[in-house]
Amino acid sequence: MSGSLVSPAGGGPFGALRDQLLGAAESLAGGPAALPEILTGMVDDVALALREPLEIFPVCHHSPASALAMARRLREKQPKVIYLELCEDLAPLLTELRNCRLPVALQAFASELDGFPVESAPLSVVAPITEASAEYQAIAYALQTPGVELVLVDRSTDHVFQWQPSVEAHPGEEPEDDLHGDAVGVEIGDLRPRFAELEEHLLHHGRVRHWSEWWDQYVEQPLAGADHETYRQVMFMVGSLFRRLDPHDTRRFATDEDRERYMWTRIREHLAASGADRADCLFICGAFHASSRVAEAGSEPGTPDFAITGRTATKWLYGLIPSSHSAIEAQFGLAPGSVSIAAATWRKSLLRGGVKPFALGGRKSSRGKTPAPVAAGPVTDQLSGYLSGPPALDGLDEEELRTWCVDIVRLARRNGYLASTADAIAVFETSVLLAGMRGRRRPTPYDFQDAAVTCIEKDTVPGRRDVRRLCEILLGGDRIGQVGYDALPPLARDVYDRLAPLGLNLEQRTIQRALLDLAARPELAACSRLLWMLRYLLPDQAVRPIMGSRRLGEKHIQESWDLDLGRHQRTIIELGYEGVTVEQVLEQRLRRSAWDPKATAATALKAVEDSLLFLQSPRLTEELGARAVELLAAERTVDEAPAVLRRIRRLMAHYRATRPELPGWCERFVTEGYAHYCTLLPTAFVDDDTGVRQVGAMLGFLFSMESLALSLGCDRTQLELAVRQSHPEAPAKLALLWAARHQLGDLPMADLRARVDDLLANPLVVPAFPQYVSGFVQALEPVPRLAPFVVETLSKAFGRLPDPVLLPWLPTLITTLKSQAAELIPVLTREAGRTFPAALPALDAWTPPWLARPARPRPGPSPAGAGRPSPVFALLATHPATTDAVAALLGGAPGTWSEAAEPGPSDAVAAFLAAHPGTAEAVAHLITA
Repeated sequence: MSGSLVSPAGGGPFGALRDQLLGAAESLAGGPAALPEILTGMVDDVALALREPLEIFPVCHHSPASALAMARRLREKQPKVIYLELCEDLAPLLTELRNCRLPVALQAFASELDGFPVESAPLSVVAPITEASAEYQAIAYALQTPGVELVLVDRSTDHVFQWQPSVEAHPGEEPEDDLHGDAVGVEIGDLRPRFAELEEHLLHHGRVRHWSEWWDQYVEQPLAGADHETYRQVMFMVGSLFRRLDPHDTRRFATDEDRERYMWTRIREHLAASGADRADCLFICGAFHASSRVAEAGSEPGTPDFAITGRTATKWLYGLIPSSHSAIEAQFGLAPGSVSIAAATWRKSLLRGGVKPFALGGRKSSRGKTPAPVAAGPVTDQLSGYLSGPPALDGLDEEELRTWCVDIVRLARRNGYLASTADAIAVFETSVLLAGMRGRRRPTPYDFQDAAVTCIEKDTVPGRRDVRRLCEILLGGDRIGQVGYDALPPLARDVYDRLAPLGLNLEQRTIQRALLDLAARPELAACSRLLWMLRYLLPDQAVRPIMGSRRLGEKHIQESWDLDLGRHQRTIIELGYEGVTVEQVLEQRLRRSAWDPKATAATALKAVEDSLLFLQSPRLTEELGARAVELLAAERTVDEAPAVLRRIRRLMAHYRATRPELPGWCERFVTEGYAHYCTLLPTAFVDDDTGVRQVGAMLGFLFSMESLALSLGCDRTQLELAVRQSHPEAPAKLALLWAARHQLGDLPMADLRARVDDLLANPLVVPAFPQYVSGFVQALEPVPRLAPFVVETLSKAFGRLPDPVLLPWLPTLITTLKSQAAELIPVLTREAGRTFPAALPALDAWTPPWLARPARPRPGPSPAGAGRPSPVFALLATHPATTDAVAALLGGAPGTWSEAAEPGPSDAVAAFLAAHPGTAEAVAHLITA
């Protein structure tokens, strides 16, 4: 097949056409030198493809003309073997199309990679299928006709990524309406010129805006009623043109040629293994690949084969996901609305042409109901007449255009536009005018769309949809497919089954409200638990709680949910690629997050909390807790100390409320954290990269967990040394250090108050005093009993700081409290409520408690003769032996007792001890034993 089938002298069925093109090239003397070669080469490519014994059927993806020609050819030829350009490992999915509503997409998905860069996971490949596509007609024919074999011959999904120069992750968030996500699209028959200047030239001279409109006008409409030979020759020629003008030194062109070698190699392997007659076979591929001149192309025995490399060890998972017209347009760079217009054209062509399409359903067709196969005749030139004559375009269909105009005005009024009957008339006339200016007698949907925008669109869009979007809805809308229940993976079917008690149609693409009265219907508790797990795994819009929450220690008797699972079916299906049940997927996600290379102790603690909330698996919780201890010991920074403190406090409160003792991992976390933070404390105080919030959280962990840590064997001296070794220079951290020393007993409150007063009295320090205040506010985390002192310090700051210092600091204080110490604001508010007067009139006579602090007299011994001593003193003085024995036991020196008055007959203490001698006897036995 590498040689030309048309001689330079102009022989063969296309000789006359070749001579005409050569004459046209010679007349363009000033044109490019390669023009004659391109024009005659196109004719040679057509002849080459037509001479292939195995019939090649060129198609364009989502083309109604290709689908119509395919339906007609299948009924005429009735092939026994169909070779289809589609990833060969997607074949098992085709039978599941019976259970789906198109459009849907075949998907291959891999999250655990072996042979590809790990950072590129997950990898995904999709191949969308619509009703108005030739490949769907072939699939439906093969699956419904007994004795027909469908063979996919394109490279596998593993080779799709092997042949890419680099496999990279797709950054960014996927659009809300993109049902394919960031998957790589596989197209059949990609017929779009890759030579930018050619596309620009065609659009300019065709008087159209984009490629989809040009294709519809100059290829789609003329070929809609063409016979089989005309269709094939035109598609061969168009594919050859784009192939010859495509830059041959690109990676994509080399990949396309490798795909052609791959497909023909697979075809010859199947022919040799099955012994099928090439006359009974049909090869469906994109027109770009139909006239390939690679040495490996062709079905003749002896043609050199292509060396196909093996697949990697990556485990690929397969399934069907919903697709939509807009998702196909976005993924393959088509004009918005083009796929919807193609679907409308397909339906209209079926009504006009009487073609009976193939469709997958519950019944299988019989070969006896189709006409007898038609034998292939000699090849004749159909291109000359097609290229020389004007296109056979339809005339103006006034009824159709009038219906469009009336309906678009109705839709516009529903969406807030002030449209009227006059606008409908204007749209009608403008559509006819635009079609005439663009050289066509019948207005196309694109002409009607432009006319509607011109006549109805105003300065602003009153609703969510503009006129162009309304035209797309009118002409067919963004049809969205759905995967049937039987075609879903086990996890997705399990989700639908377990949510069945809610009594909702979860397949609807609308938001549905689910009301769960857990007190009246306890059986709904399982649904509630599943919904919370789906809330954790799915996007926020899929499952959204309206009433109720899921936190440790909470239990609700009523919940309300907004469910939108119909529009998020793809995400549920992709969960099925990770496991068989939702619980299994959730456990894998928790393990993956805790053992991620970038995981921290806070991340592992979050996984522990989530496992308690959703899974109730003690074994998993213990493993995650042990991982948290391991990560905490390995950390060299304290950036996430606030999150660690917040989560471990919540977990310990939960365990203390539900279990008689703390789990082992929790105790190890406290001891490890106590030693870890004591070690890092001096460095954190002086490190400029460590914020006040982080240091405050460290101190909060050390002071709040101190009693438990000491009971588990930690040494308090380690904390005291760490505080003494800390020498911060930043004012905020210095205030934190003072608070820590006060908590340890090294800095009394009087000295702390004196230091604050000295700062306010020093003019050089006053500008930095707000930073000291911020440090004292953060000190409420480790030393909450400083709340009265912090209120006092804030009051002094507001009262004594000059306005140039105070006013610029107030916004900073508010933002800092909101972002870093939001949980401390209620503590300050309550303390301020106790400190300040409750009524405004009382404020004038109010004296701050730190200014009106009465002196407390020290209690001293009563002077002699000042009265009768207390009963306790009289008892101890009368019986000094017990007290002296206790003092000697504790290592004290013997003292001198003063004389005590004789106790009266009504001594209450003596009477009490005489009435209950058991306690005194037990103490005496303990001391003397």
